[in-house]
Amino acid sequence: MPEREGAERITDGRRRKGERRRRELLEAVLRVAVRDGIASVTQRAVAKEAGMPPSAVLYYFATVDEMLVAALSKVNGDYIARVEALPEEPGPALRGLAELIAEAADSRRAEALAEYELYMLAARRPALRAELHRWSGCLEGVALRCAGADPESRAAFAAAVDGLMMRMFVEEEPPDPERVYAVLRRLAPGGPR
Repeated sequence: MPEREGAERITDGRRRKGERRRRELLEAVLRVAVRDGIASVTQRAVAKEAGMPPSAVLYYFATVDEMLVAALSKVNGDYIARVEALPEEPGPALRGLAELIAEAADSRRAEALAEYELYMLAARRPALRAELHRWSGCLEGVALRCAGADPESRAAFAAAVDGLMMRMFVEEEPPDPERVYAVLRRLAPGGPR
């Protein structure tokens, strides 16, 4: 019996190490994408960025597309979790969303920029589109709470959120969450005044 317990510990340790290495590789993918652009994401570049041999990348990701899908899934999952955690009430949800948008152009800029780089790449790589649909569905849920049941209002609200995030990347100063909130409030006819 003690032998089996030891084997389980080894397996768990190996699994943790494997999960850690995979996470480090995904973080390296995002750093390369943000610093040098998506076209620079190669297995060799990611391995170098992560300080690992190229064979480590191949062990976890057979193709560059597989790496990009995994990176997008990670970043997208983080954003979706944050949006889904917003309050149900329209006013607090809009405030929380405004703060998230402001952070995306400031303290969380790298993650947001990487996500939008991948977003644009999905126009040419169908494997990435499922994650974009997850994000769109998430925004649709917030739009329903904040902009109401009208499909055109929800579509305008969701498009504005994406547009605000993209526009914030080129602003000289970090965005003011209050200003972002004021814009969102205008787009939410059924929301708080």
